[in-house]
Amino acid sequence: MPKKAVTYKSSGVDIDVQDNALKVVKKIAKATFTKNVVSDIGLFGGLFDIGKGKILVASADGVGTKIKVAKMKGVYNTIGHDLVNHCVNDILALGARPLFFLDYFAMGKLEGNVLIEVAKGLAKGCKENECALIGGETAEMPDLYKEGDLDLAGFIVGIVDRKKILPRNVEIGDVLIALPSNGLHTNGYSLVRKLFFEKLKFGVNDRIKELGESVGDSLLKIHKSYFSSVYPILEDRNLKAIAHITGGGITDNLPRVLKEGICAEVWLDRIDVPPIFRFIKEKGNVSEEEMFRVFNMGVGLILVVDKNGADDIIKKLKKRKESPFLIGELVKGKKKIKYIKN
Repeated sequence: MPKKAVTYKSSGVDIDVQDNALKVVKKIAKATFTKNVVSDIGLFGGLFDIGKGKILVASADGVGTKIKVAKMKGVYNTIGHDLVNHCVNDILALGARPLFFLDYFAMGKLEGNVLIEVAKGLAKGCKENECALIGGETAEMPDLYKEGDLDLAGFIVGIVDRKKILPRNVEIGDVLIALPSNGLHTNGYSLVRKLFFEKLKFGVNDRIKELGESVGDSLLKIHKSYFSSVYPILEDRNLKAIAHITGGGITDNLPRVLKEGICAEVWLDRIDVPPIFRFIKEKGNVSEEEMFRVFNMGVGLILVVDKNGADDIIKKLKKRKESPFLIGELVKGKKKIKYIKN
């Protein structure tokens, strides 16, 4: 009998339901737009014109069920750092540098030590990304969350000159440069938890030979920030767009920076898929299509670059201790991803 596949849907997350609902939500939100709003919904952040050529860029996100793993491990000083880095990468995709950050922290019964540890992670992330943690909301809601449960969300505001907003001038013939992730980042944890803790019956401290580390250490690696390595090269006009590969994987995130009539060919043989993803695919019997729509598969950021300037961009990134590699190109076609196997 074939092994039963673990899917995002069977883990309780239906991406298609979310996408369909968001189509309606976008219409509702757009009805509130003022003349200062200079972006459509669907980018990695919202753009708001404050005059004199300056644009505020705002984004909101959460840590998701990675929180459950942190709770199992009893380690809470990483998820705040995760959250800041995730939000910073989102507005970086629009060319912005972060200004300030706010958080929302909620528990069924407030535990001061947990709040403090989370705050330490938030502060560390803000310092790393040169932004200020200026406030937030702490809520205790026993009728909504069980005792010991918590939720965490973040809200970031950055700034960019109007003339430097990304994406810009994306066209057929541009190439794709990938920057590696350091693991799962903050996506796909409902599927991962179902596989590791329900199907495979692992504990967070169990060591997995294929990964060379414990389950908890592998799953709680901090979502990488690309701000320090990528922001300094945004002045390079050969850089045309940035896609942050989060929930939805390359499949759903890269098209967000494409124009109609442009297809992104992604060369699968160029991706050195990290052990954690190979382990999930094999042990969970997860299809390749599902893997690339749920996880980053080792690619945390994709830069769309003029092919004539690609070598120079790669050199600049290597000087900043990144490991960039070519992953594909833009061709004529439908606005979607076409995975190429050689």
